[in-house]
Amino acid sequence: MVLEERTRPICDPMTSELDIYRTANILVKEYGPEQAPLMAAKRADALLDLGDADGQRVWKGVLRAVQELIRRERNAAERLN
Repeated sequence: MVLEERTRPICDPMTSELDIYRTANILVKEYGPEQAPLMAAKRADALLDLGDADGQRVWKGVLRAVQELIRRERNAAERLN
């Protein structure tokens, strides 16, 4: 499971954007669009509480990726292909 408890950092600070989006996609599939952002935010908070700033930064990236995956409207500044 993606959100299992760990006592050491879950990743290094050089986590790729691809890994972040893969994790976000798994969260959306497992928890749905309503709960996935909450789960990512909880994990980021838990890592901060453990003093893992790098892990928290990664999970904040996962949270942003989840939000991007579940949004339904185009931003005003976004271009269409």
